[in-house]
Amino acid sequence: MRIINRRRALGTAIAVGAAMAFSTASLAQGSDYKWPRLLVIGTPGTASGSFASTNGWAPILQNEMGPTVRIVPEDNEPQRYRRLTDRKDIVMSSVSSAEMRFQIEGIGGYATTKPAAQRILWHHNDTPWGYVVSGGSDLKTMDDLKRGGVRVAQGVFSPPMTITVREALPAFLGIPEGEAEKVLTYVPASSYAENCRSVVEGKADVAYCAPISSVLSEMEGAPGGIRWLPMQLDNKEAWARLLERRPMLVPSVIELGVSSARGVDGITSNFVYSVPADADEVFAYNMAKFLHQSFDKYKGTHPLAARMSIEQFRAYLDRSPLPVHEGTIKYLREINVWTAEDDAWNKAAAEKMDKWISARQAAQAEAAKAGIKPDFQDEAFLKVIRKHTEGLESFRTRL
Repeated sequence: MRIINRRRALGTAIAVGAAMAFSTASLAQGSDYKWPRLLVIGTPGTASGSFASTNGWAPILQNEMGPTVRIVPEDNEPQRYRRLTDRKDIVMSSVSSAEMRFQIEGIGGYATTKPAAQRILWHHNDTPWGYVVSGGSDLKTMDDLKRGGVRVAQGVFSPPMTITVREALPAFLGIPEGEAEKVLTYVPASSYAENCRSVVEGKADVAYCAPISSVLSEMEGAPGGIRWLPMQLDNKEAWARLLERRPMLVPSVIELGVSSARGVDGITSNFVYSVPADADEVFAYNMAKFLHQSFDKYKGTHPLAARMSIEQFRAYLDRSPLPVHEGTIKYLREINVWTAEDDAWNKAAAEKMDKWISARQAAQAEAAKAGIKPDFQDEAFLKVIRKHTEGLESFRTRL
């Protein structure tokens, strides 16, 4: 079981590579790039750390490079995915790697969406998550959730969050598959903010939330405050069961966010900036170049912006199973932080993604030909999907 050490250094090679980013040759390449007039970036809702931190660096990009930058908060994850890959009215999206896996593999509500390959443009943040209760709650440990009748907030706006509380949480607790609703009572929430606030508003007893979100600061200041239930890192059996359901998560000690969460055993979910696989290579190259070379200018604008360093990106690449865009690779190779080993796993990751996309496209075509309505709750439709995707390897954190 791997636990993140946020303080690890990358060594001399990356330090040298970072310095090379400012060499004359590197600066000259792409210096005449004409940025698009309008750059629209999609993020989760206004209560999220992703929205706040993107608003930290976007004005610097606008001032230095000239494009008008708009940050569009879209709390509905499938909708933001469609806007990126189908409608194409946003050019890049802040998305968790877990959500990106659901999008590619067509899990849950994504089963009916148009399959589209994506690529990582840059690392956004390593978001901590955990289970929060009100300060006056009599729930003290994760095992207390098994006593029966506990109300769990369920964010219906995000398939991974639904899977987390309906499958991964019961697995962590050791509740047999299919029996979760005999023990836990689920309370639907239509937005992330509603999901979290439910515990201080008395609508739910526990919610799965990120302590770096602005809504958690608001909740911590509410009468009675909030507490976090420790997910003991040494409970390897519980974690193994959880990771079977949410394979993109990483067990870790919470070090960011509201004070009530710091030092508590929880989860890390990495967020990335994603683009369609066919996004312009020159754009991706220059975007990566800006995010690296202007880091010192924007790192203080938000705590999560400080997680966008080349060191954090490189650390994430050591365990990411998701392919990186060629434009970003070109830049990383120039500054000597991309290796032959990276070429190998990235090629395999891209090929794996292509297999998933092709299989899902074939499944949707077959279903349409057979007159089967695309419905992720319809067994006939799901049977066709399983027929085409059976045997494909799922994306999983490279621990």
